[in-house]
Amino acid sequence: MCGGEGTRLASDREKPLFPVAGTPMVERVRRALSNSTVERTFAVTSPATSETKATLDCPTIETPGEGYVADLDRALADDRITRPVVTVAADLPLLDGEAVDAVVDVASGSLTVAVPVGRKRALGLSVDTQFRYRGVAVTPAGINVVDGADDEVAVRRERQFAVNVNRRADARRAEWQLAGR
Repeated sequence: MCGGEGTRLASDREKPLFPVAGTPMVERVRRALSNSTVERTFAVTSPATSETKATLDCPTIETPGEGYVADLDRALADDRITRPVVTVAADLPLLDGEAVDAVVDVASGSLTVAVPVGRKRALGLSVDTQFRYRGVAVTPAGINVVDGADDEVAVRRERQFAVNVNRRADARRAEWQLAGR
């Protein structure tokens, strides 16, 4: 999923192309997917990410850019898509193939991966959306499995899931994590 405008980043670059430690976030996610058991990758773009679409070396699905859920629904309706589908936001620069496979391995249907809000705050990261799961405040991680069955939640604490970049401060924290700090 790489159609977001990235307004909170306050950058002249499209959000998926925003560099973390010198590499565009979408490229980091693409590498993670290519190093996983995921068989095919599609980039879901919008009118706000035309440069991203031109840069990527994979099939794309163009959406109207009406928001994450609406764009995801449009992508899932594409004839080339078969379920189950792993969806990944382009703003997860620490994601790797092992983390993607960990999600795929535990999914027995649709799965939402969430991170405890306390974990994100301990890492100095922003939290925009949260919900309660089994009495704990959690926030969506940006990686899910869509299979049409009942939605399960998997709470993960690993930094690969916790670090997503919505603001410049998040990008700095991601770079510190990549540097081993």
